[in-house]
Amino acid sequence: MDTINTDGYMIAGYVVTFASMGLYLLSLYLRKRNLQRDLETYQALNDEK
Repeated sequence: MDTINTDGYMIAGYVVTFASMGLYLLSLYLRKRNLQRDLETYQALNDEK
C-alpha cells in the first residue's frame, strides 16, 4: 500500500503561515508609523500652548 503524497498541502501550509506572519508584521509597522505621527502631532499641539 502506497502512502498518499501530501507535499502540496505542506507547501500550501507554509505559504499561508508565512503570508499571515508577513501581514502581521506589516500591520505592526503601520501601527507604529501611525502612532509616531500621532505623537508628533500631539507634541506640536502641546508646544503651541
